[in-house]
Amino acid sequence: MMSEREHRQASPLAPMNAYSRSDAEEATADPGELRRQKRKKYLIYFAAFVVFQTAIIVLFSLTVMKVKTPKFRVRSSSSINTVNVPQTNTSFTLNAQFGIKNTNFGPYKYDSTTVNFLYNGIPVGSAVIPKSKANFLSTKKVNVPVDLTSTDANWASDLSSGNLSLTSTSRLTGKVELMLIFKKKKAVNMNCTMNANTSTQMLENVKCK
Repeated sequence: MMSEREHRQASPLAPMNAYSRSDAEEATADPGELRRQKRKKYLIYFAAFVVFQTAIIVLFSLTVMKVKTPKFRVRSSSSINTVNVPQTNTSFTLNAQFGIKNTNFGPYKYDSTTVNFLYNGIPVGSAVIPKSKANFLSTKKVNVPVDLTSTDANWASDLSSGNLSLTSTSRLTGKVELMLIFKKKKAVNMNCTMNANTSTQMLENVKCK
């Protein structure tokens, strides 16, 4: 049997051994917990990165990659060059300026087209818009002289009064090119009304749909 002295010497070692085992278990548990915390941080960072990338893609799609229809119209800066008023016919030359407004982040390459001018629904002249392109976020201006003439009985009196109502119609077809890769077909119709004022030699009240 163990003596009382030996028992007293052995007893203090028991708690020390227990503490040693507890420290060892804690030491082995800490690296695993640290790894779990690191993995959790990495997952949070990855989720934040995915959300950020998704937001960038959505914003890019809604702005840069969104293809808008260009605008094609007669500009109010058009002017009247000459007016001839013979007894049986009245004609004048219109220095028409057309605008192709492209609000896309890529050029709009359009085909040639014809713009028809009408008076009371009857064609009185036409202008040819040559094939070209409107650069991104810009307006392409095209100047074309147009000879307008009519034998309508009201044409001469309206022209003399400085209040000759005209209509211009056309259809422009082309493609919007984005990032030199993506191409989207876009066509735009012109439907403008205006007044030719021979006194000021300008077009007035130009309205386009």
